[in-house]
Amino acid sequence: MDTVEVLEQVCADAWPPVVERRLGGWRLRASEGYTGRGNSALTHGDPGVPAGAALASVVRFAREHAIRPYAQVVVGSPWEERLAGAGWRVNLAHPKGAESSVLHSPLSATGPGARVADVPPAGWLELAVRGAVSPAQRRVLTGGPRVGYASVHRDDRLVGVARGCLVGTWLYIAVVEVLPEYRRRGIATELLAGLDTWGAALGATGRVLQVSTDNTAARTLYRGFDYIESHRYRYWAPVD
Repeated sequence: MDTVEVLEQVCADAWPPVVERRLGGWRLRASEGYTGRGNSALTHGDPGVPAGAALASVVRFAREHAIRPYAQVVVGSPWEERLAGAGWRVNLAHPKGAESSVLHSPLSATGPGARVADVPPAGWLELAVRGAVSPAQRRVLTGGPRVGYASVHRDDRLVGVARGCLVGTWLYIAVVEVLPEYRRRGIATELLAGLDTWGAALGATGRVLQVSTDNTAARTLYRGFDYIESHRYRYWAPVD
């Protein structure tokens, strides 16, 4: 597999949806609306059926699970032209931006950093989702091959969290959340360093994450950890 294929499959394995159905090389996913990745069809690969039939399957699956049909499409892939020809359009209103970058780099331990636990500490899930935790959110955040929950406390309270998931020799990083009043104090750096050390101790040799192309602050942070861009993706939806 090429690098794009490898990274997309790692990201999919590390962010397990509530429901998944395979369509050839595609992965149809539903998680009661929690995140775009958890509620879209990963289209990188061959669905094993003609394009029209594949997209019809995406729509049917979405209706079965009461979500809007979305296709996660690598920018520059042949599927962009096929979806456009079928009347699908890029979802410009996606909550975290219309386009995201997949970043990766080799992994080596960078220092002790944040504490990483095998189960989410008290308040971790609530900070990760910024509120009450639904069953679907809990299922996604606690699923995966091997998950680590990084946390930072300040002033006797939980102020920062991040999620790591080990897939083979890859460390997948997501949900880097810091309370607004504690931002720009190095907490995100501490979270990432803790996950790097945790992943390296378990045999990870590479790391991967996704970030909106509009999130300038996060992209600057990740450049400091030597991440480089592999590719970008967008979510497409049929025109109503």
